[in-house]
Amino acid sequence: MNIRRILLVEDNAQDELLTLRTLEKAKLVNGIDVVRDGAAALDFLLARGEFSGRDPADLPAVVILDIKLPKLSGLEVLRRLRMEASAKLLPVVMLTSSDEERDRIASYRLGANSYVRKPVEFAEFSEAVVRLGVYWLEVNEPPGTTESNG
Repeated sequence: MNIRRILLVEDNAQDELLTLRTLEKAKLVNGIDVVRDGAAALDFLLARGEFSGRDPADLPAVVILDIKLPKLSGLEVLRRLRMEASAKLLPVVMLTSSDEERDRIASYRLGANSYVRKPVEFAEFSEAVVRLGVYWLEVNEPPGTTESNG
């Protein structure tokens, strides 16, 4: 089993804690980086600002991104990521409490790989997070670092 890192972009402390505990309990990742606003997410992924010492080529296996964030919305983060050559193919899952059709459509139009609504009940939330982890970290075949000719 190949264990990889996740970037969690979440401003709700309770949702962050539940997500971290669930992923750690499931032993799906060997590291979870957390940022709490959209600007910090871009800084982390593009290795700038407080994260300028980070290797920009060391991207997470998947970004779990909330829509409603301080500073920059998750949709704006996604829009800007998809304009960056280094992050065009980075898997991004929108994990949000929003059930707005316009948010789902906007997420996919901007290049989200998945849109998951946060369940309200703890057990359902945990199950959803484990399923996300299993799929994106164990089942999904990510793009390579170089593009194929075929």
